[in-house]
Amino acid sequence: MTEGDIFKDMGVIPVRRMNRSGRPSPHLSLSFDSHLFSIDTSRSPKGRRQPDAYLITHAHSDHYGKSAMLSADAIATMETARALRIRHERRYEGRTVSAGGSIQVDDLEVAAYSTGHTIGSVAFGWETDSGVRVLVTGDIKNYENLPRCDLLVTEANYGDPWDPACRFEDDIVGFGDAVESGATFGAYAFGKAQRAVSLIRALGCRETVGMDDKSLALTKELLPGYGPFTPMEENGSDLNVVSPWELSRVKSQRKYVLTGRSDLPFPQIRLSDHLDFKGLMRMVEKTSPDAALIYHPEGSRANMMAHHLRELGMASISVSEIKDFF
Repeated sequence: MTEGDIFKDMGVIPVRRMNRSGRPSPHLSLSFDSHLFSIDTSRSPKGRRQPDAYLITHAHSDHYGKSAMLSADAIATMETARALRIRHERRYEGRTVSAGGSIQVDDLEVAAYSTGHTIGSVAFGWETDSGVRVLVTGDIKNYENLPRCDLLVTEANYGDPWDPACRFEDDIVGFGDAVESGATFGAYAFGKAQRAVSLIRALGCRETVGMDDKSLALTKELLPGYGPFTPMEENGSDLNVVSPWELSRVKSQRKYVLTGRSDLPFPQIRLSDHLDFKGLMRMVEKTSPDAALIYHPEGSRANMMAHHLRELGMASISVSEIKDFF
């Protein structure tokens, strides 16, 4: 029996949509019973089959909420909806669900589970008519809230077991030392910037944090009570959290980028919003699926993680191996 047969036996068929250039559109949809759920995708053009729901796991641009947020069938948490509105200056037209809560899609109850990747990021889970438990994680940092499932649809940002860069620990000690000495941190405006501010406050630092405009707007909206904040141009101290491309504008003796990347011209402090490979495997063990679909990002890491799971005896495919289109 092939991996494709396993999915058919479950009654959950992963499908993709072709765009006008003849290439697959981002990510995927799941067809089951009488439903079609699109997972972190752009909207379907008029004239194409429309999904019952666009599930937006979080507001990062590579999960295509900028497009899906304009549909009345979009589903996201209130925090994700607010982040999308600020990031893209558009009205969120869909419905919202709270992390730990659930929402009805026709006759189906869809639950939302916090994943710790960004403020408001969630996994979505539901049970099909035949009792198959489906779990779609999105990007994930904390798997403690996730339930057991039969079919796991998950990420592989650090899913390659043979790549040393996929095994790491966050450098919280190094980050704390830099905060204590007074430093400017380069962090993406949504997600990483809010995590940096949360850690700064958790370390007991109550200094004013300087931020660029977009980071400041998002942090004030999503972390009320975590101030004081100020625009970076008006900050009288060296403590700033700004987008990486704003680092050169900040007058500070100590500058760091909060990333695992090595292609930026500043020292790095490892502070990831993802599970590393070991964490992903622990997440798979906890959720205990019979089959897995690795859907993000498309490419070698998803392929390698799917291959690794097959070697462990689990039916698994990556998004690039999906053969059904609509």
